Amino acid sequence: MSKENYDQKLAVLENLAQEAIKAPKNPIDTYLQEAENLFVWIQEDKKALIGTGLNWNSNVLDLPIRIGACRYAQALWMKERYNQEEAAKAWKEQSPKAYAFRNDLLADLRFAFRKRPDLLARVRAIADGEGDADMIQDLMDSSVLGKANTPELTAIKYDLTRLDRAEQQSNELADLLAKANGATLDNSKAKELRDRAYIHLKEAIDEIKETGKYVFRKDPERFKGYISRYKR
Repeated sequence: MSKENYDQKLAVLENLAQEAIKAPKNPIDTYLQEAENLFVWIQEDKKALIGTGLNWNSNVLDLPIRIGACRYAQALWMKERYNQEEAAKAWKEQSPKAYAFRNDLLADLRFAFRKRPDLLARVRAIADGEGDADMIQDLMDSSVLGKANTPELTAIKYDLTRLDRAEQQSNELADLLAKANGATLDNSKAKELRDRAYIHLKEAIDEIKETGKYVFRKDPERFKGYISRYKR
């Protein structure tokens, strides 16, 4: 039901005021379980809570839907984080090889074009610059330049399939780097929706707990059900 709950609440989550959105301070799985426990606990106190002004429909009956929406939003965020972390790991393993391949490719072009000052100038322009994005572009530019000047490369018996490999690597590495960079960002859509789902759930839980703690302030046995065990 979590996906159905999420779909049902999506419009509500997207319309929450931006200034109200905050990330969970406690582990989200613990918070969700405590919300489930609270829903069961308060059933016995329905009459007393309603009698003190708690809106049972919007807070209590809606609670399982808010929990389900938050649980699914958390799953989506964790999936994205996992994919980003895997991409970061893959980039760390593949990028040194890509840099080495780029350097070899530029050396190949310099040798093949050693009698063509015009082409050597283009190779120097490609080699200018630094950083991951520059390396990825260098692979593509080298491939395009080489394919446009195959006679010089054929003369040195060059393996032209390396130019295809450079183009393919450039495309693949660009996608991988984009995913890897996402691992350090906190502004992804999935995370924002998780935070929104958490705040929407928290609004109901806070209202229930505040009412319950007031109503049962002189009844320790019932009061304890409105206190977070994690915080204690």
